[in-house]
Amino acid sequence: MQIDETLITYLQDLSQLNLTEEEKSRIGLDLEKIVAMVSCLNELDTDGVLECSHPFDNVNVFRDDVVGESLLRTMALKNAPAKTDEMFIAPKVL
Repeated sequence: MQIDETLITYLQDLSQLNLTEEEKSRIGLDLEKIVAMVSCLNELDTDGVLECSHPFDNVNVFRDDVVGESLLRTMALKNAPAKTDEMFIAPKVL
């Protein structure tokens, strides 16, 4: 991967940063080091290793939904600061 002025300017625009020329050159050197480190992964032998999206076998760790007893409307409205017989009254947002 080629780290050049065009890429750094593109990344600067994406991140909405205003970088000085010194910062751009320093970031360019840092990006080159990062790409070099990551490119070492290409040397790993991954033959026979299955692709996976998650390292664990957990499929669904959520509990089952169980229908339970509902709160009575009168109890739900009991401490409301503003209400009618059937609903909460809230200030208009718009």
